This record gives sequence, C-alpha cells and structure tokens, in this order.
Amino acid sequence: MRFALHFGGPDLPARRLRDLLAERVEGVPAGGRILFATYYFRDRDLARRLVAARQRGVDVRVVLDGHPRTPRANRGVVELLRGPQGLGSGFRLSRSRSDGSRLGKLLRPRLHEKLYVFSHPKPAAFIGSFNPSGDEPEEAPEVIAEIQDQDRGHNLLLELAEPAVVAALSVHAEQLQRERFAWFARFGNDANRSHRFGDLELHFRPRLRSDPLRDLLAGLGAGVRLRLCASHLSGRTATREFAALLRRGAQLEILSEATPRRVPPETERALVGAGARLRRIAHPEGLPMHNKFLLIEGPSRRVSVLGSFNWTEPSLRLNREIGIVCSDPKLFDALAARWEILDGMAQGPARRRA
Repeated sequence: MRFALHFGGPDLPARRLRDLLAERVEGVPAGGRILFATYYFRDRDLARRLVAARQRGVDVRVVLDGHPRTPRANRGVVELLRGPQGLGSGFRLSRSRSDGSRLGKLLRPRLHEKLYVFSHPKPAAFIGSFNPSGDEPEEAPEVIAEIQDQDRGHNLLLELAEPAVVAALSVHAEQLQRERFAWFARFGNDANRSHRFGDLELHFRPRLRSDPLRDLLAGLGAGVRLRLCASHLSGRTATREFAALLRRGAQLEILSEATPRRVPPETERALVGAGARLRRIAHPEGLPMHNKFLLIEGPSRRVSVLGSFNWTEPSLRLNREIGIVCSDPKLFDALAARWEILDGMAQGPARRRA
C-alpha cells in the first residue's frame, strides 16, 4: 500500500498537520481539485487559501457539520466560505431541521469525518483524527478552551496514494456534498459495501449492516494483544464489547484522553475491572490526546485500525465516520512506534515488562 503517516503532538512542531494541509492546497494548480469534509474548521488562513485556490481555477468543495457540539466554533470560516468572495456552491453545511431541538441534538448524525482529497501534485487522500480547528490570531480563546488545541495536541493523518483508494474517497466526498438527509445514509450502498483494496479495507458509518470492525473484534480472544489509542471512550456498547473480549482471554491496553468528559471514570473502572490496562495522557497546558487508532496483534497476523471514529454511542451508531482496517506491516510498525512514545507520556500503572 502506498501511504505516508503524519503525526502531530506537543513533542512535534506546532501546527504540523495544519501546515501540511496548507502546503497541499497551495500545490493544486488551475484545473485541479480539492475536497474537504470535516467537523471543526476554524483556521481562517487555511479557508482563505481554499478561496484563493478557487479563484485560480481549482474546483474546491468543502462540507462541514452545520451544528457541532460547540455551535459557534466554525462561525468565522463559515462566513468566509459562504461569503460573496467565497466558494459559492462549492461550500455546504450538513444540517437537519431538528438541529435546534433537544431530540435533534441527541439523535442527528454528525458529520464527524476528517477527509481531505487533493488532485495534485499527485492524487492523495488524507484521513484520520485532525480537524483544522485552531486559528491565528486566536480571537475566541474560550472556544479553544472548550474544544482544545488540535494544532498542538496529539493527532494523526494517514495519506493514501493508491489511485483506486483516492478515487473511492473522492466519490465519497462528492456524496457528502450532495447529501441532504444524513439520517438515511445508513441505507445507502456506500455505507454498507466492503471497499477492499489489497490489504486495506475502507468502511463508512452509519451502517445498516454489521460493522466490519466490530465483527473483527467479536472474533478475537486468547493470544491476541490489542493496543487502543482513544480520545473518546464511553457508553455501554464499547464497554460491553471490550469487556467480552477480555473475558475471552485477549489483552487490552488503552491510552486515553485525560478529560473525564471524553473518557468517564465509570468507563475506566469497568474496563480496568475487566482486566484492561488503561493510562491517561495529560498535558500541563491541556493539549488533547486526539489520536484514534487500534493495533491488533495475534499469533498469525497484525492489523491496524484508524479513522475519525470514537468508541462512543454516537460514533458507533449515528455519526458520519470513516475508517480503515489494514494488514500492511509498515503501517502497523509506524503506529506501534508512535504508541511507544505516547505510552512514555502516559500516567497510570506502568506496563509490566518481561
């Protein structure tokens, strides 16, 4: 598989992933194409670069969640992209009539994917955990205090360069642009197909049929080691399925975000009580641990899982999410190396070493 793995974090240059996206935007010439689909987008300089790309003849399309958890977060970028000198029909907010209601807040599928596709200098698609949610100068520090600083926190983007994979993700991004009824996405072919490309399987949520990742976990047991890096971990479904996996004899190590809202103490108690090792990654400036990946290591195979999804009820059942399951050994090794660095930053019981 042709790929590159890009990390962000307080141990790396600030705004590294944001600058990567900005560089790729600048590299697309007239006649090229840029597709963005993401949850938080607050970086006005990056938004201006997208507008400038459109003005030089690039087909630029951006779709954002129209009612994120912090509703005012994207306001500045939305004003730029939908303004008279913005992206015109190339910009859309994913919204529902029920957004303002309590029921809508609980049940509406969020557009939680992070997907960035570029036609030049060579076709590439980026997926992962990173939202361009910082801004410089920062005029709303209270928003950053609430959603945390993604530009300096732990994040990752996987750059995929296989033409067939890029083509499939481009088609998906176009579908997100056209989609008007997000609730019905689970009935579509795109969500329920298995998109296989050699050693990589691409999947989308929400789904009507069974989830390939959860099916994979349900078949694991004794002799398997799992290392989960989770920014959000809560709810009955994830707790129940991981506890069942532990009862079958698997080993589970978890590196989690430090904030109790994202990983509640009751979830930690339940999983540790079932036999998991859970350590939290805290930073003195409150920088987030926003990585989302899973390493599965058994007697006969090693599998990497990553994407935009959280181990929460909304991500498992409602949200528009994107992820991969991949058996490429180089991807596994790269994620495992990052895991070791993160494990060295974590708080909690140290791993027992032979």
